[in-house]
Amino acid sequence: MSIDDRTPAPHRTATASTASRASTVSPAASPERSEGSRGTGQWRHDLTSERWWWSVETFRIHGFEPHEVVPTTNLVLAHKHPQDRERVRRLLESATVSGRPFHSTHRIMDARGEERVVVMVGQGRRDPQSGEVVELMGYVVDATAPVAERAAGLADGHLRAAFAHRGAIDQAKGIVSATHGVTIDEAFALLRSTSNTHNVPVRTLAAHLVRLGDDRPADERRTLVDEYLHDPGRATGEVSAVHG
Repeated sequence: MSIDDRTPAPHRTATASTASRASTVSPAASPERSEGSRGTGQWRHDLTSERWWWSVETFRIHGFEPHEVVPTTNLVLAHKHPQDRERVRRLLESATVSGRPFHSTHRIMDARGEERVVVMVGQGRRDPQSGEVVELMGYVVDATAPVAERAAGLADGHLRAAFAHRGAIDQAKGIVSATHGVTIDEAFALLRSTSNTHNVPVRTLAAHLVRLGDDRPADERRTLVDEYLHDPGRATGEVSAVHG
């Protein structure tokens, strides 16, 4: 299934046909959960019906009032920064086939025309009978303020390193959230607890979690994540041996 890259301009006036207030469609059995923190939203994309669902905070990150527009693939891509749009389109298209966990740090242009930096994490859900990827789901985090604060005090080299660590940690939080059915905040709390218990930096845990089971079924991936968080020292050695 391809992701349509025919994208209208991301402004209220240019999307008049969709700008009327309307209810978004939330996938069945997927009620909106409370946001873990300000600037963190949830999203789902039903690949069968092509319907998108956004949480309240996801609307706000994009500069809209809740349910002000109906999110679509075209609208989602239209709000990506022109220089980042094709990369995100390819990422989403790949995920519709592989279903693997993914993450992206990129820029968007909100409904007011303001540039924002977001971190998007997600993964696919497969139909248990057909094995086909039928849904993409995940989180989007508004990282504009933290990025601006870091940029003010970091040299370019340090900033690139900070982005790399942030991306791995955000993806690891998304992996733990998806495999264990917990919120992003709860997933990060679990990572911090493991870090403190085993004296392993969170960024190290995150890097190995990203490498764990990226091409394995969901059940097997959860088992690997559980084993790693229980004993990161032993599991790290095994992962290094496999990838070395």
